[in-house]
Amino acid sequence: MERLELQTTTREILGKKVRFLRRRGITPVHLFGPDVESMALQCDTAQLQRVLAQAGKTKLVGLRLDEAEKLSSVLVREVQRDACTGDLLHVDFYQVRMAEAVRVDVPIVLVGEAPALRFKENMVAQELSSLTIECLPDKIPPHIELDLSPLTEAEQAIRVQDIELDEGVTVLNDPEHIVVKITARPAEKVEEVVVEEAVAAPTPEEESEET
Repeated sequence: MERLELQTTTREILGKKVRFLRRRGITPVHLFGPDVESMALQCDTAQLQRVLAQAGKTKLVGLRLDEAEKLSSVLVREVQRDACTGDLLHVDFYQVRMAEAVRVDVPIVLVGEAPALRFKENMVAQELSSLTIECLPDKIPPHIELDLSPLTEAEQAIRVQDIELDEGVTVLNDPEHIVVKITARPAEKVEEVVVEEAVAAPTPEEESEET
């Protein structure tokens, strides 16, 4: 698979003034890691958006600084966006050592169909959306597929310990933690509508009879 690359340059504009960079289509980024001093960088926002869409937080990115020939292997650590517009504000990159294990959160993707869902009263409840793993950077899976086909009846569950991963990948979550479970759908509440009989107003004749 082709390696993702991102061109960056050294950033001299810091603090609140970075808003002027964003107006020019440039996003401030930050690089840190065991083999590099903390560095303030910047890059083209459009290119950065494309890289983030493909890399997520599990795929290595080749980061080029200025005119350097050698690429630095980095992972996306944090992405900050505007809460209202969703526009990129800032991205943190972590430079890895290829021979040293890293800890990352990998999303869980449900695949297949649970036979238990043939009964309409059952539903799948996902209690864990990602696994925290530790492995070498080039062994990080983009996601973890979890097959639902073993779930044949109500109350069955798949736990962390039931998930098999490649050799060299260590799961750090509690082995007993439930990932998905077959549960009963919440009972629908049917409100009883009490129809009161309308009481007709007495006619003048009826009133006279009563008196």
